[in-house]
Amino acid sequence: MAKGFNRPVGGKQSGGGQLQQLQRLQEQMAAAQARLAEQTVTASVGGGAIQVTMTGDQVCQSVQINPDLLKDLDAEMLQDLVLSAVNMALDQSRQLASESLGPLAGGLPF
Repeated sequence: MAKGFNRPVGGKQSGGGQLQQLQRLQEQMAAAQARLAEQTVTASVGGGAIQVTMTGDQVCQSVQINPDLLKDLDAEMLQDLVLSAVNMALDQSRQLASESLGPLAGGLPF
């Protein structure tokens, strides 16, 4: 075989640098995920009659229903409003996660 065959250019091993970069990225991702778990978004539907609060890591923290809404509302309408609020809160939570974690994904060495 030829001298220097299959050796990295410049004689340096780039794998160690990539490994360190990957470890830093993992630490940053873990920190960002921890911050997301502490951040919340709130979705409101029906003119504020129903509010759903969700964390940045998609954990539903609360569902609030205005008691006045229950006086004139049937079960099917209530279910639709709750479903709409939950889905809206999930969308907002995913957007928050995307904004927080997206820049870190650009740093992957692959």
